[in-house]
Amino acid sequence: MSSILANGVNLRHNLRIGDLPRIVELHGHIYNREHDYDHTFEAYVAEPLSQFVLRDNPRERLWLVEKDNSVEGCIAICEAADSQAQLRWFLLSEKLRGRGLGDRLLSTAEAFCKDNHYSEIQLWTVQGLQAARALYLKHGYQLHREIEHHVWGSIRTEQQFVKFL
Repeated sequence: MSSILANGVNLRHNLRIGDLPRIVELHGHIYNREHDYDHTFEAYVAEPLSQFVLRDNPRERLWLVEKDNSVEGCIAICEAADSQAQLRWFLLSEKLRGRGLGDRLLSTAEAFCKDNHYSEIQLWTVQGLQAARALYLKHGYQLHREIEHHVWGSIRTEQQFVKFL
């Protein structure tokens, strides 16, 4: 259930006590510090994350990136429809960026989708996350639509990307 991503960095998909609040905290702190998101973003992460865990769907998975016994990143696949997966909660702490780990996480999630016979992966992100956008484009995702609205304390442009498998 656990594998080594890099020296001192492990990847696991079995949830433990404390993982969920850490994922919410990590998202809240990083997006507040880097993009000035307000406290409502934590609720946006927490509610569907809780629903995800309670569903316990074998066609869904959450991977956790650990360094020094601390969750420092994650990525998840949720079932949006029989043939459509949704990529969610993709994040790495600052100390783990720039090592190619995001690329490996995305490849792991995409392999899981293929193994579970999804034909499409969709994801939502926001305009301005250039490193994430570059990674999505590298992996063959295409911008499908954009929606501008007031969310997480400011006007933001959400973007939906889609990849066909």
